[in-house]
Amino acid sequence: MPGLRGFALVARIGLTCYALVHLIVAWLATQVALGDNEKADKAGALQVVATGGGAWLLWLVAAGTGVLALWQLTETITGHRHLPPRRRWVRRVTSGIEVVLYGLVAYSAGKTATGASGKAGSVVATVLGEPWGAAAVSSAGAIVILVAAFLAYRGIRKKFVQDLDFHGASRGLRRSIERLGQVGWCAVAVAYGTVGAMFVLAAVRYDPAKAAGLDPALKTLAVQPYGQALLLALAAGIALFGVFVLLEARFRRI
Repeated sequence: MPGLRGFALVARIGLTCYALVHLIVAWLATQVALGDNEKADKAGALQVVATGGGAWLLWLVAAGTGVLALWQLTETITGHRHLPPRRRWVRRVTSGIEVVLYGLVAYSAGKTATGASGKAGSVVATVLGEPWGAAAVSSAGAIVILVAAFLAYRGIRKKFVQDLDFHGASRGLRRSIERLGQVGWCAVAVAYGTVGAMFVLAAVRYDPAKAAGLDPALKTLAVQPYGQALLLALAAGIALFGVFVLLEARFRRI
């Protein structure tokens, strides 16, 4: 059907945009490891997109990842009905997590395209000013850590393969995609886990700047013993995830 083919095309464009953002994040993280002060979070990556291609490219990223988020939202609510109840619940949780991941990129891209600004640290500072603030920020960090653990499980156990259709792919290409996915998903899990830990640390130390996103988390990692090597390895893993998502754009079941 023409409508379904059009939706599939937009979804694959969205995945390509999602891959691009992660490749730029990996490049910025490498700069942080080498001593550059460039922002290494997704907002920083989107600023690079804005500089290189202008607002139209940011709107393409926002539209593409927004479609991905809406698609996974429908999957979360009504999808995977052909599966047994237990597996259906797990797949819907996975779709729900993807709603958040895609939605954050879409929101950030749209905000950057319109020139709006805002810092997570200021929001955290406001929350920490409330009597219940420390508990709320700690809980948010714990949730992010749990999501990171789930992403690592998804990578290690190759659960992402369930979303791919390797029809027409050689055995070697399939094996390469699986390895890229395993390393990439685990690297993304480490990145999110670090952010979650920084949220908890922000609550314990009452330091909102610690919970301003991936950028301060990576910079904190960089100054640890062997931090440069660890951050370069993480950047390589995020880059591999970007390559995986590029291939996913071709083989994703849509």
